[in-house]
Parts: sequence; structure tokens; C-alpha cells
Amino acid sequence: MAELEPGTIVDGRYRVMSRLGSGGMADVFCAEDQQLGRKVALKLLHRRFAEDPGFVERFRREAQSAAGLQHPNVVSVYDRGSHDGTYYIVMEYLPGRTLKQVIRDEAPLDPIRAIDITIQILKAARFAHRRGVIHRDLKPHNVMVEDDSDHIKVTDFGIARAGASDMTETGSIMGTAQYLSPEQAQGHAVSATSDLYSVGVVLYELLTGRVPFDAESAVTIALKHVSEAPVPPSTINPQVPPELEQVVLWTLNKDPVHRPADDDQLITALEQAKEAIVSGTRGERTASFAAVGGAPPPLPPPPPTRSAAPEVVPAAVVGGPAAQVPPPEVTDPGRSQGSDGGGHPWLWVLLVALLIGGGVAAYLLTRPTKVRVPLVVNESQAVAIAKINNAGFTPSVVPEPSKVASGIVVSQNPLAGDKVDQGSTVRLVISSGPGNTPVPSVVGRSKTAAEQAISQAGLRVGAVLEKYSSSVAVGAAVGTDPAAGTSEPVGYAVTLFVSRGPAPLDVPNVTGETESAAKATLTGLGLNVTTTNQPSSTQTAGTVISQSRTGSTPPGSTVSLVLAETPPMVKVPMVTGDTPSTASTALKAAGFGVTKTTTNVTSQAQNKTVVSQDPTAGTKAKKGATVTIVVGTYTPPTQTTTTGTTPTTTTTTTTP
Repeated sequence: MAELEPGTIVDGRYRVMSRLGSGGMADVFCAEDQQLGRKVALKLLHRRFAEDPGFVERFRREAQSAAGLQHPNVVSVYDRGSHDGTYYIVMEYLPGRTLKQVIRDEAPLDPIRAIDITIQILKAARFAHRRGVIHRDLKPHNVMVEDDSDHIKVTDFGIARAGASDMTETGSIMGTAQYLSPEQAQGHAVSATSDLYSVGVVLYELLTGRVPFDAESAVTIALKHVSEAPVPPSTINPQVPPELEQVVLWTLNKDPVHRPADDDQLITALEQAKEAIVSGTRGERTASFAAVGGAPPPLPPPPPTRSAAPEVVPAAVVGGPAAQVPPPEVTDPGRSQGSDGGGHPWLWVLLVALLIGGGVAAYLLTRPTKVRVPLVVNESQAVAIAKINNAGFTPSVVPEPSKVASGIVVSQNPLAGDKVDQGSTVRLVISSGPGNTPVPSVVGRSKTAAEQAISQAGLRVGAVLEKYSSSVAVGAAVGTDPAAGTSEPVGYAVTLFVSRGPAPLDVPNVTGETESAAKATLTGLGLNVTTTNQPSSTQTAGTVISQSRTGSTPPGSTVSLVLAETPPMVKVPMVTGDTPSTASTALKAAGFGVTKTTTNVTSQAQNKTVVSQDPTAGTKAKKGATVTIVVGTYTPPTQTTTTGTTPTTTTTTTTP
């Protein structure tokens, strides 16, 4: 486990504030980005893995995979690097709880809320799947929830990878056992449907408060994923509606072929289940969902059409070829007695009546049954086909582009409610989706104009994010994700990037440098430079005495430099005979400094007056130079006779 004390600076930029948590591969800390002044989540790889090239590559792949996934439901990755012998990733900091904490605190959740959360997870997964990235470890621990809005973001693409299996070099399986798909538990190749299985486990846990399979060891849990059917959610929580339960069980199918084909299909199924729950419509919507643990349940065969007539019915009566019916053998007593009578005509009448009656009976038995066609418009293709089959009809599917979501029935023929022959064909027009449209180029346009261009292209703006740019004005569009020219489904959410201006520069300290060197350094960074001169008797002329800016500064800012210059030569004024204060004022006004000394004088008239100066009056000296003035001090003579006097001198100094 990596240990970082609060206050530790990582890579010279990120100041650790507190620990957020620990995972199988890394520890996560809350840190402050000192350059941008914002909180971030810093993920530090455990040192025991830093020497394993496989784990380092997986960690690097996490940053690379996640950095390319800019989506409202995906945690953003900002930076990566190394620190103290291991590696780190810097991610978006998200206050709130993990979905696992929500489950522990609040499960079972209301079905509608569970559906809404699951659809957000699926939108994040769909965005990754369309870019060839499979998460491989979708679980509540990797989903952050904003408490106020239930907005979610999926994180931790640490074992995300496009294609291949999920086995490490030692044969262990990466991922959390309770949320593994059967194929992942067996070490087989995984696909997007493997992530959908994991989402199904999460939805199961949201609705029941527990996972479908659990045990003391990961191996036992993995075996259950492969071989056991889950307990239906409604057995644990009777409040789970049957529509939603069927979606959960469909998603938890052992065979990937019999799960939802993709994220869109599962999202559509959840939205229909939600609609059914809200409206109170139950029952037929779940007819086509696959059975858990195997292939989808076989649909009941259509009832017999009775197109073949019973063999005992003469074909002539039902419009077929004339039947060869031999006449009955009738004994004619009159003929035997030699009479010329015509026999018994009532026998022939009876025979004709029997034939007609049999024909009518055959028609009534063989005519097709008229059945009402069920309403399947706005249903998913799977549900519509199940309804048509169950009603005894043969569905015929015709895909057509439409603004309606892909896989939804747009129209049917015959219409719903029409009575038609059972066994006849019902034509279903299935939406193939609105089609694709290219993402427009919006670089340089205003934010409003860029949003309009995206809308006019049949797309929508999903999020607006700021991005540094040295070539685009602040607030104007920098680009999009997906990039311009990329073909995306109509209605797809496009992320719009707007310029926040050039990235800030770090202005270096150039004091003490020559004017030319300082200007070259600053203009080379894209800064403007102005200069002013200031006389200096201590600095070399032409060197920088001070500067107006240091540290982080926007490009194009102006830095003012103060340069040293040689002081001008100024004539020293005459101050001999002046009082010290008058002399000091005159010299300072002329730009000189003043040093004062004293000397004993014998004349009382020279007491407290300047008796001499150096330099002398009229001499030219550098402005700012020091002029020494000598002030006389008179001491009255005493009555004591002395043989000699030695004058003493004291010195004081003042500055300009």
C-alpha cells in the first residue's frame, strides 16, 4: 500500500490532502492541483506492482483509455506520471458516494430510480464500446453518485482493453468475482455483452440489496456464474415488477448470444419496462426475453391452419376435381318382374342431399379462422414478433430508416384490430434508426453558433467543456468529441469544447540580467516587455533592477522592467557658511547624499555653521554621490590657564 502523508507534493504539482480509498492495484488520494487550483483524485499504483511490466502497462492503458473518453457519465482523466518509484494517474475529483455505498445505505431502491441509474451506466458503457473499449470491471464500487441529483459517472478503466481475454500472465482473472460474466470467469475472450452482464448484476443488486451469486471464495462465485441460475429478483423483493425482472434475467443469460445485442437494445428494454411500470401496463411486454441460463424460450407454435380437408369429404363440394362416386346398387322389383318402371327416385334425392351437406360441413371445417391482429406499433422487434407469433400469424420484418429508435416497430400491415385469416403474414416495418450524420466542423465559431451547427446536423450537444487554446479566442469553439467529420447516429450527444484561452505561463525572474537577455527570455515565452530607467550608483548600467510580474501569467501579458542607468554629473552647490540643516536641504535638492562631521573652532561666529565641504562648491559630481560637510563647534575659553589645547573632532553622517 502506497503511503503519502498529507502535504506531500507529488511530481512538483499535486499536494496530497487525504486518502480516499484503496483498490487491488492502487490507492486513491484527494489532492490539490497547485497549478490550476482545483481538487483532483490522484491514483497511485501500489509499489509492489511498479516493478511488474504487465501491471505498469495495464496502469498506463487505464490512463490512455480513459483520457479518450470525454462523456458526461465518464470520469475525466487529466494527467499521468511517476513519483517515488511508482506511477500515478490524476482524475476528476467527484464529491459524493459510490453506488456501492448507496446500495448499502438505501437498497432495495425504487424500480424507477434503479432503471434511471442503470441507463446512465449503460450510456457510459455505450460510449466506450463504440470506441472499442470494454470496461471489464463494471461494479457499484466504480460508479460515483451525486447525492443531490443521482447523476452518475463511471470510473476505473484500469483493466479496460479493446479485445483479447482478461487473463494475466499468472492465469488469474482481473475483475471482481461477484460481477464477472460467465465467459470472463472462465478466462474466455470478452465483448461488450460481457459488460452488459455486469450491468445486469448491478441492477439486480439495486433492486434486491444483494448480488445474485456470492460465496466465501472467488472461485466458488465464478463457478456459480457459469453453472447456476440466479434467484428471480421478485423472490427477494416482491416489489420488483415482472417487466423489470424479465429484463434483469435476460441480461444475466449465461450465453452472450442470448443477452441483449448491445447497449442500445438494453436501454430500450429498460425504457419500455419503465413506461409499463409508470402506465400500469403489464404482461405482454416481457414475452420475448430470453430464459436465464440458456437459450431464449421457444415461442408457442401457431395453431393449425386446417388447410387440408378430411379425406371423407368429396372434393367436388369444396371446389376440387369431381369425385368419382359409384351409384348405389338398387334392386328394382318392377324391372325383375318385366315392368318398365324407373326405380326409386327418392334414393337419388337422398344421395344428392348427403353430398351437399357433406360439402357444407367440409367448408365450415376447412375455412381459415378470422383473428384480430394485435397492436405492435412502438414495440421492440423482439416483443412484436412474439405477439404476432402468439396470435397465430407469420411476421415479416422490413427494416427502414426512421427518427424512431432503432429496433422499434414503426408500422404494421394489416392494421391492429383487423380480422384476417389466422396464419397469414403480418408485415412489420422496423426502424433501423435515424441513420448517421457527420459531425460538423465548429472550430473558431462562437459557442452559440457551434451549438446551432451541431443541432442543424441532426446531433445534440451533450456537454460543454473548457479547453486551453493559443489559437482560438476565449469562449469560441475549439473542437468536438467525436471529431469533425466523424459519422454518428442522428441525435447522438456531441461534447463541445470551448476555448479558455492560452495556457498560463510561468514568468521567470530576470532581475540582475542585462536588458537584451531579459527581453529575449520574456518575448520568447510570448510576453510583452516595457522598460524604464532608474539611476543607480550600485547596479551596473543596463541591468534589470526589478520586474512587475513573476509566476503564473496569461500569455500576451506585459512585464515592466526597471533598468539601472549611470547617474548624471551635477554641480555641487555652495553651502559653506550655512547652517547644517540649510546645507543638507540644498544638497539633497541637488540630488546628493550628505555626510556631516564637526570640528572645534575658535571663532564664535563659526559655531554651528558649515566651515568647509567636500567636494567643494562648483565641482561636478555624480548625482546621488555623497557630499561631506564640516560643522564648526565653538567652546568658550575657561579661566584655567592651559599650556596647550588639542582640538578634537567628532563625525556624524546623514543620508539624502
